[in-house]
Amino acid sequence: MRRLKVDYAPAGAERPGEYPYTRGVSAEPKPWIMGQYAGFGTAADSNRRFKALLEAGVTGFSVALDLPTQMGLDSDDPRALGEVGRVGVAIDSLADIEILMDGIPLESISQVRTTANSVGYVWAAMFVALAEKRGVDPGEFGMFIQNDVLKEFIARGTQIFPPEPSLRLAVDTIEYVARKVPTWVPLAMSGYHIRESGADAVQEIAFTFANARAYLDEAVRRGVAVDEVAPTLFTFLAITMDFLPEVAKLRAARRVWARLMRDTYGTRDPRSQQLRIFAFTAGSTLTAQQPLNNVARTTVETLAAALAGVQTLHVSAYDEALGVPTEAAATLALRTQQVVANETGLVDSLDPLAGSYAVESLTDDLERRIVDEMSRIEQRGGALACIESGWFARELSDAAYAYARQIETGERIVVGVNRYPAETEPLDVFRVDPALEKAQVRSLVALRKRRDARAVAVALDDLTAAAEAGDNIMPACIDAIRAYATVGEIVARLRTVHGPWTPSTSY
Repeated sequence: MRRLKVDYAPAGAERPGEYPYTRGVSAEPKPWIMGQYAGFGTAADSNRRFKALLEAGVTGFSVALDLPTQMGLDSDDPRALGEVGRVGVAIDSLADIEILMDGIPLESISQVRTTANSVGYVWAAMFVALAEKRGVDPGEFGMFIQNDVLKEFIARGTQIFPPEPSLRLAVDTIEYVARKVPTWVPLAMSGYHIRESGADAVQEIAFTFANARAYLDEAVRRGVAVDEVAPTLFTFLAITMDFLPEVAKLRAARRVWARLMRDTYGTRDPRSQQLRIFAFTAGSTLTAQQPLNNVARTTVETLAAALAGVQTLHVSAYDEALGVPTEAAATLALRTQQVVANETGLVDSLDPLAGSYAVESLTDDLERRIVDEMSRIEQRGGALACIESGWFARELSDAAYAYARQIETGERIVVGVNRYPAETEPLDVFRVDPALEKAQVRSLVALRKRRDARAVAVALDDLTAAAEAGDNIMPACIDAIRAYATVGEIVARLRTVHGPWTPSTSY
């Protein structure tokens, strides 16, 4: 049976693709980019997983980096012991990227996303160098660099340097990409981790946009027009089990962003005012108890994302509360997206819940509260001041405690946890082979022996000089990556300039 295309709006009412984009950034229905987050062990192990996902139909993928890589540590660093390849893939140098992407045609991928935040500049440099080696124009494939280091200080904890130099390094990437590879996404303003750390929907959007303002203000200070940057940006948001409020949250976020870009930054390009959204079903809603219930949860969250009009989506695997997803669980998560996109007809219409009293009133209420919260942040001096004072961290701590109490008291029901508990058969959980860590370290040692040590030393000296001079470090970082300098070596040189991060005693 042929589906009906529905896009009804009363005369004079806002339509999809019209300012302030409450109903979506496009005037025509488009399927979202289906990407799945994956990565573990060595680059070779993750390469096999990515190829399996591509065969299963993903149109983009997210590279999960292990904790040492995210923290700027090489795999043979004593501080990395026991963490190499555990929660993501170990990437020490361009050699690992070459293996990771072996046999994967860059130009056929809509997006390559990553968790690189404190090392976003290194990730960008690696793919510029990889494209050069392959003879591919970097603009021919989609690169999606999270690069939101400010939220690390309040939500994830992988920050390396103090807030101010961390901000400058992130904007080095934004500035370079805007002028050299304008088709890439140089920043994904990340509310997801803020929400996962305990924030409510209002805090998720308000804190995220406050951080975004810090990046944009620094870019403007350097002479980069907001219209050079904003059209390429994404925001990265969580989709929780609060079904209608989550649909309304994304609608309100688009409206707030459009007005912020037009009224505060004076943007002229409509694309700057169109908030593109990467949604990720919330890991915090997954339960280790009765884990198959998570299939139902992620399906509900996928429906909310589809109804709200996201541009790209990841669906969590049902076993992620227990560890790295198995290939079967990751494939089922992808199939969840595919069923919703291909069998429900939701992609044939835009903002189908528009006009609903519940959704419209929730959207208006959330918009008002988000704007009020953003005003509070500005009154406190903006994102950097709220990070340095510990205000963001305290607000999230209080919100997380309140949420946990709701579950403990039964005010918020979680099936299989505080309601309808039952014994379940244990799952076969994916285990990362400990031998992979040793293999990665051997590979790194071999790289150091075969590369041109003098070229590496010269490139690292140039990087240090650029950082000391306050120059954009991206060109020097790309040269270091070309010479096969490692992530740890690059970060160590920058640490001599910027120093380590020391938390505020007021936290």
